[in-house]
Amino acid sequence: MESMNAAEINEYLTTLGTKAQAAKTVLQGLTTAQKNQALNRAADALVQESERILSANEKDYARAKENSMAEGLLDRLKLTGARIESMAEGLRQIADLSDPVGEVLETFDRPNGLHIEKVRVPMGVIGIIYEARPNVTADAFGLCFKTGNAVILKGGRDAFYSNKAVTAVIGEALEKEGIDKNAIQLIENNDRAVTTAFMKLKEYVDVLIPRGGAGLIRSVVENSTIPVIETGTGNCHIYIDETADLSKAVPIVINAKTQRIGVCNACESLLVHEKVAEQILPALGKALLEKQVEIRGDEKVRAQIPEAHEVTEADYGTEYLDLILSVKTVSSLEEAIAHINKYNTGHSDAILTEDKAHAQKFLREVDAACVYVNASTRFTDGFEFGFGAEIGISTQKLHARGPMGLKELTSYKYQITGTGQVRP
Repeated sequence: MESMNAAEINEYLTTLGTKAQAAKTVLQGLTTAQKNQALNRAADALVQESERILSANEKDYARAKENSMAEGLLDRLKLTGARIESMAEGLRQIADLSDPVGEVLETFDRPNGLHIEKVRVPMGVIGIIYEARPNVTADAFGLCFKTGNAVILKGGRDAFYSNKAVTAVIGEALEKEGIDKNAIQLIENNDRAVTTAFMKLKEYVDVLIPRGGAGLIRSVVENSTIPVIETGTGNCHIYIDETADLSKAVPIVINAKTQRIGVCNACESLLVHEKVAEQILPALGKALLEKQVEIRGDEKVRAQIPEAHEVTEADYGTEYLDLILSVKTVSSLEEAIAHINKYNTGHSDAILTEDKAHAQKFLREVDAACVYVNASTRFTDGFEFGFGAEIGISTQKLHARGPMGLKELTSYKYQITGTGQVRP
């Protein structure tokens, strides 16, 4: 789409907002059965139109490689037949989940006879700004649609053709069900001014959710006039306690670091109690180096892993999204917790320990959305938590925290029934 002046941007976004508001009204009148049928039809359409989607993705991927995109980000961008199947399965799982809309959260009666119910309701119109992850397009649609919310998407420039294809396929599936295709809309202009203006579309958009790197999230938080649910970056830690079962350590660390490097729940920093450093670090170093991970460690780490590079203070606070891992030795559980709370991003942190008291202290004192004992941080994911998919991982404390599924995309209202009461 060609560049637009301020008036044209306003008209363009206002049109999208108006269509979303109209679609919202339609969605909120659908039954659960109608929503589930449409979700399953959209899932089938993604698989049936996979060649169309993959062809579009190839354009994005080729351009990204030409622009020397980092390997971790290329992995996020790349679609395959299996990944499209996974996107479709996410929609099917959402269809199978209980519909939260209309759930009565609380009910009580007042002495004056008023009957009050607190009922879960859709938010309305949700805006999502995200980077080069075309799977988010389908996930966002599914979760928003099931909860009766219209969604306006602003994907990254790098995934433009992929996002456009996925949105079109879903829209066509909705139309075949007799549902307004504007339940999902994509902003098809990559001008930064359009994105900034979208952040101020408060008249039409009820909540804005950014998904991406620190720069994107900071920009949305600082510029939006729409309420924001902040999905943070993932500087995730694993701490190997002095009581850890060391046979678990290598598989868990390797999985958390290398199973997929360009994701927010990958381990970026490893802490090792000095009492087990000599026992575990050589084996860990060997396994990490075999996976081509660059290790950046303190003096004690480098003594056990000669190939390791010297770690810097900046490394401890970095989300690499790459085959790089910072490693530090600590002298106590308390030191590990203090280090994690200083450098983490509130996403996911894990302890490997066989001491129940140590596990409970770690669970209680580490300030993160997801805290693990003896498991990989890679499980912080809506699909893995049984949510079908996720709209993002919230690292803030209002209004949601951790993987955000269906319930996190709803609000509530009070429904009050009287028999003629007036306030004295």
